[in-house]
Amino acid sequence: MSFKALSTRLAACVLAVSATVAVAPAAQAKNGDTHISGQGIVQTLDCNESTLFVMGTGNYVTAKGTCWGIAVQGSSNVVIADNVINDIVVYGSDQTVLFHDGSPALWDRGRELGMTNRIDRVPA
Repeated sequence: MSFKALSTRLAACVLAVSATVAVAPAAQAKNGDTHISGQGIVQTLDCNESTLFVMGTGNYVTAKGTCWGIAVQGSSNVVIADNVINDIVVYGSDQTVLFHDGSPALWDRGRELGMTNRIDRVPA
């Protein structure tokens, strides 16, 4: 096989892979995700159909409206959300995430490592 034939096949393969990767998923979060980072923060906010990230320790966040997703990292954080559409992911230990509405995928990464967290749907 000549170098020219090999380079032509390689270029065609790269173009095919690039076209496949460039396709956007059907549903996406909005721009403007909210990041809460620190210790002992108490805050009420509007999720605005975006993702809420809470990082740190001892934070207490009340999320009004609809969240696309929630991600919590650290320890002893409490998040109470009205509605979560896509997913809730929890890392760390002694985390509490409560939500009233929605059917999010629940992923407790801390429990996978033997840590105790709470993710629950609660009545409004």
